[in-house]
Amino acid sequence: MALNCKALNCKALTCRALLLAAGLAALACSPASAIEALVNPQTKPGVLIGASAGVPPPGIYMFNQVFTYQANLAGPGVKSVLGGNTHVGDQATVDVQGFLFVPGWTFLGATYDAVVVQPFVMGSLGAPFNIQESGVHNTYFVPVELSWKLADSGFQIKTGLGIYAPDGTQHGFTGLGYPSIGDPYWTFQPEFIISYLKDGWNLSAAIYDEVNTRNTITQYKTGNILHADFTATKTIGKWTFGPVAYYYGQISDDSCSTACGYATGTLLNPQRFDIWAVGGLVGYNFGPAALSVWATQEVSAKASNPAAVAATGTDFSLVHQGMTVFATLSYRLWGPDEAAGAKPAGMIHK
Repeated sequence: MALNCKALNCKALTCRALLLAAGLAALACSPASAIEALVNPQTKPGVLIGASAGVPPPGIYMFNQVFTYQANLAGPGVKSVLGGNTHVGDQATVDVQGFLFVPGWTFLGATYDAVVVQPFVMGSLGAPFNIQESGVHNTYFVPVELSWKLADSGFQIKTGLGIYAPDGTQHGFTGLGYPSIGDPYWTFQPEFIISYLKDGWNLSAAIYDEVNTRNTITQYKTGNILHADFTATKTIGKWTFGPVAYYYGQISDDSCSTACGYATGTLLNPQRFDIWAVGGLVGYNFGPAALSVWATQEVSAKASNPAAVAATGTDFSLVHQGMTVFATLSYRLWGPDEAAGAKPAGMIHK
């Protein structure tokens, strides 16, 4: 149940102080990976930068991804919760192991593939919280992706449905307490990618939406989070380079029913946020493997909770704003042409 100033019959300042104390307690008990306390989507924004709607030849592929995210907390909560401190650091280092399966099947004219990914996360949140954590994040799998070539135009489209299973490291009575990395709820992620792939160009826009179920422990439900990743690269010889960007934002409100485990309901968390980042990518194809590295800086980060302002006169919303450096190494483990003694196919970026 949300904290109600009128029901408590308290002065506005006292009510805000109570909310502030509750907010600090929630943040102190929940690491940056807890979306109920801070904004951190299941999927790293920009993860499909460098990817495309294309599908490689039949085979089994593996990709290794590592990235670091160095950020500070931003948003109206910097003033209301953090006392104006704009240098509360939030860092993450992530290692991802993934597999792409391309069996050579077609359906309705589209090429089929499937993906499974396991992330491992190490993160920290600076003073006044002083939290450090590490563990296994929720497993991500895409049972179906379908890719269509639009004649000889160079355009391709891909669609699929990804799923995060609630099997990551979990601790605490909310399932989100220190040192949790996993989340106790399912996330469904429909995706749509459109690409122009011709003459060495990769002009791609990848749009995907996180749809969360309720936290099975607290009954809190995080609103939908929309992502859009943009790639505009050119390959010349073995080199690939070009500008990249991403956007992500919350497009529906959280919900916290009477059975929810938080007395303050949704008042402490942002109900809308919009974050934009820009940067660049460089890649090199070694033959047996391909490497790409991109870096982005989040240039805009806005958050708000109108309900909190209406109820208390204060917005406690906090978001991250920082820089990412992201590397992907991709290679083929097996293909039918290799079994027949043929030359391996080129590498992919997934």
